[in-house]
Amino acid sequence: MAILIGERPAQALWRDYLELTKPKVVVLMLITSLVGMFLATRAGVPWTVLVFGNLGIALCAGGAAAVNHVVDRRIDALMARTHKRPLAEGRVSPVAALTFALVLALLGQALLLTFTNPLTAWLTLASLLGYAVVYTGFLKRATPQNIVIGGLAGAAPPLLGWTAATGHVSAEPLLLVLIIFAWTPPHFWALAIHRKEEYAKADIPMLPVTHGEHYTKVHILLYTFALLAVSLLPYVIHMSGMLYLICALALGARFLQWAVVLYRGTRPHAAINTFKYSIYYLFLLFIALLVDHYLLLNL
Repeated sequence: MAILIGERPAQALWRDYLELTKPKVVVLMLITSLVGMFLATRAGVPWTVLVFGNLGIALCAGGAAAVNHVVDRRIDALMARTHKRPLAEGRVSPVAALTFALVLALLGQALLLTFTNPLTAWLTLASLLGYAVVYTGFLKRATPQNIVIGGLAGAAPPLLGWTAATGHVSAEPLLLVLIIFAWTPPHFWALAIHRKEEYAKADIPMLPVTHGEHYTKVHILLYTFALLAVSLLPYVIHMSGMLYLICALALGARFLQWAVVLYRGTRPHAAINTFKYSIYYLFLLFIALLVDHYLLLNL
């Protein structure tokens, strides 16, 4: 019993630092990064790039997430969704979290420079700074369009995966970035409607707080239409085949259905359900891209 009691603080501390990296978000980012890598080449991705490239991207993303925890610690303490985060409850100090973030970022950059190429390292650094400094430090508190502008940093992983495998930028990965860029506003605004009172309490100018729920629902609907159109472009430019087209149409139609339900206000909990579906949507859309890619290679 004494041994078990003695182990609890260390286990909790390990979990606290893991939580700082927002592991669920990083996993979704890595899926899109992996798809970017595999779509970039017909010959296969070298295992060193596959393993250490994605590890480097993940470490940098985790470092950016830790900075987000530090900057948002007072806001997090006011919100039900985030008040149990390590910094909000004081389990990790800001200095320790920033040191942890710096170590992760440096390790990530070292891996990218060693096992991929300088372009990927620089683009990953730009994405890290865009999220941790520009979005978290400024945009989030400055404008209700924070998600739209700051979403570009979060949309970078498929481009990072592509450049890690090829060493150059082309139209195809930028199209993948555009898909995530169009996906980000309806994804986050649905959550913002669900958590509107908390954002207002924390004085964060999310769109439902500054412009009202109806205005936000209209924009969610418009962006979902735009997302559906953008998601069809890989087929239009012959980057993907019929399987992807069918999946994109089916997934997009379902997303659009949720956006309409949210707009009409006919179902309780429509906002949080739209938010949850949007996560499945992005995951399945990129899996469809990957499966379709290898199906085309085998035809």
